[in-house]
Amino acid sequence: MAPSGDVMGAAEDLADQFLRVTKHYLPHLAHLCLISTFLEDGIRMWFQWNEQRDYINMSWGSGALLATLFVLINMCGQLAGCVLVLARKFVPYACFGLFGIVFMQTIAYSILWDLKFLMRNLALGGGLLLLLAESRSEGKSMFAGVPTMDDISPRQYMQLGGRLLLVLMFMTLLHFELGAFTIFQDIFGMALIILVAIGFKTKLAALTLVIWLFIINLIQNAFWSVPTYRPLHDFLKYDFFQTMSVIGGLLLVVALGPGGVSMDEHKKKW
Repeated sequence: MAPSGDVMGAAEDLADQFLRVTKHYLPHLAHLCLISTFLEDGIRMWFQWNEQRDYINMSWGSGALLATLFVLINMCGQLAGCVLVLARKFVPYACFGLFGIVFMQTIAYSILWDLKFLMRNLALGGGLLLLLAESRSEGKSMFAGVPTMDDISPRQYMQLGGRLLLVLMFMTLLHFELGAFTIFQDIFGMALIILVAIGFKTKLAALTLVIWLFIINLIQNAFWSVPTYRPLHDFLKYDFFQTMSVIGGLLLVVALGPGGVSMDEHKKKW
């Protein structure tokens, strides 16, 4: 067991060193990654205004006026939310606005009935939940006055909820196929998912997931290699930026830690 412990200890030391070097830049990178899917979608709404309006009109029979209003709210809401998050101004309001956009799109584009896309949207919501938790200092919490148990604040429950929702992204990447590499990938990924969910060795597990997911994203969602006139280009582009947003959420886990509702925190009391 000693060699395994040495490897784990060395990996944790490497992760800690990475955090010390990047502590001033990591939150900004996390924010940029997290809002990337909203930024891309908002810009796409502008360039595909007519297509998006016609799709909503035909899908729901809403009429041109309501369809135009839907596209306008989506475009302005996403771009405004991105600007506020990057500027670190009114971040809670930006998060609630982006939550609303995710909910609207889940209904409007019938994502509710597609398990894969639903899980990815929930994972995106987990990233926003972590961003909301980060924006609330303990002294100026939006839940000020709410009683807590065992010194666990609502902010820490938000961190727990964010972690649990983020791992849904990885459930969509498991293949459950026979094959040595696929089986290894599924077991490896599942182990990291569980570690992040329960908050054990959280920063190391989350950082490893960031690297793994980034590599998978470059390989599986290489939209730049597909001609823009093909529908596959837009599908891959959507998946790519949504995955980048989940990576941003994981980077927030790395930067913030797991919070009070985690095994890492309880280990300190043992």
